Amino acid sequence: MSSRMRSSLANSDAASGWAALPAAYAIPDNPPPLEEARAYCERLAKSHYENFSVATWFLPRKLRPHFYSIYAYCRISDDLGDEVGDPQQSLALLDQWEEQLDACYAGTPKHPVFVALRPTILACRIPRDPFANLLKAFRQDQTVTRYQTFEDLLGYCVNSANPVGRLVLYACGYSDAERQRLSDLTCTALQLANFWQDVSVDFAKGRLYLPLEELRQHAVSESEIAQRMFSPAFRELMRFEVNRARDWFHRGRPLIGMVDRELAIDLELFSRGGEEILNSIERQDFDVLGSRPVIPKSRKLSLITGAAAKALWGRL
Repeated sequence: MSSRMRSSLANSDAASGWAALPAAYAIPDNPPPLEEARAYCERLAKSHYENFSVATWFLPRKLRPHFYSIYAYCRISDDLGDEVGDPQQSLALLDQWEEQLDACYAGTPKHPVFVALRPTILACRIPRDPFANLLKAFRQDQTVTRYQTFEDLLGYCVNSANPVGRLVLYACGYSDAERQRLSDLTCTALQLANFWQDVSVDFAKGRLYLPLEELRQHAVSESEIAQRMFSPAFRELMRFEVNRARDWFHRGRPLIGMVDRELAIDLELFSRGGEEILNSIERQDFDVLGSRPVIPKSRKLSLITGAAAKALWGRL
């Protein structure tokens, strides 16, 4: 196949992929003004995650545009990989999205996310790698649906989860290796908690994040997961995975005492939210096949008010 034909097919895949997503995601012919781009990112952030807008209550107002632009980048990147429904189309979209990332670093972005992101990158001195690594993970999702070992899964988390924490640290003025290491532990723990919460949801999409080696060790088959057959063996597998994720949260917790109070409150809120997912799995006896574990609204409120109290009284 000629390079011209490959390019034509890629453009066709990309056009079909954009059509499957919200029209506002499309790359415009001309860049919007900075204030319009920032408003775009803020709307996207506030419309997707209630916990995200809650978390920004505790951040200095001057940092909020940075967090909105970073969140918008992560949100759309994730949707390009997960909401299109066709791997080839997703790969084509992710290639175009990375072209916009390159344009952003070159000073010529068109998409509002990258128009808003460029001042954040310059002000916070953020390298390209964390942004690009997320795209590696979303590409991997299009071709890799099983992980043989836990180490293989951790390799995926290096790109899918850990860059987010590093971007947050950069936005708040931290770039040292030790804080990044602790952030990686927390972000991997959050990713694991979400994997264990969504075993059936992910399996319905053709993906399984439980390591195959550990399925064999616990005598659990994929067919049992497909049929949502909860068994004592599956219970013990999930108990093991939940306890391991808790350990990763514990290992990352020292980061909370190594950052400014405002960021520390956010870190505690997100860490406790992830741990509460694990608690909800345990409360339903580790049966994530019958129903998806959720955090009760009363517990969410308790987590948020607890964080707010610490913000007011400065007790971390």
